[in-house]
Amino acid sequence: MDCQSVMNSNKRKSHKVVGVDLAGSPRRNTGICTLETDNITSVTIVHTDQEIIDYIEEENPSLIAVDAPLNLPPGRKSIEDRNGEHFRPCDRELLRRGIRFFPINIGPMRLLTERGVRLKRVLTARGYRVIEVYPGAAQDIWNIGRKQDGLPKLRKGLQKLGVKGLSNKKMSGDELDAITAALVGQLFLRGKAGVLGDFRRGAIIIPYAK
Repeated sequence: MDCQSVMNSNKRKSHKVVGVDLAGSPRRNTGICTLETDNITSVTIVHTDQEIIDYIEEENPSLIAVDAPLNLPPGRKSIEDRNGEHFRPCDRELLRRGIRFFPINIGPMRLLTERGVRLKRVLTARGYRVIEVYPGAAQDIWNIGRKQDGLPKLRKGLQKLGVKGLSNKKMSGDELDAITAALVGQLFLRGKAGVLGDFRRGAIIIPYAK
């Protein structure tokens, strides 16, 4: 970490989290938002990696919560490598809990995984703390519905959880998932979310059941 990264890390607000609902391709929408404690201070759509990085550099959060796989399965050197395991320990735990998800080595998830791993590497090198989250799992645990169940239901559920600023504008599913990601990050900072798997081989942060 260079001197500028150290200085920036010292200035980060402990209650500011950026949530990223990452798309597998820069041609598709990536939702991104900033949550300061329980208040949405910014939410928008971006596309390229550089737009994501620029947003994060401007916000300078203490934590970045990304909805995308950030690690390959154990034993794999790349997403194309067919050696090693098909699932990470955190994925197996999702299976055990009956939480629906797409395996990271099939279809569009391959591109998303490559992008997530690459983005984490860049942000970590700049001194940011980056965690993997799964909004769908959090929404299941909170019983507020996923975006596929209807955006009004998801929006109302997030409001009931105490998120402020949702009434300021119409929001897409990508933005609502980014807000969910940021909320999980906030709970993690407060000790109200746990780790599935481990950070060395792949970890997903999910909120504790109420």
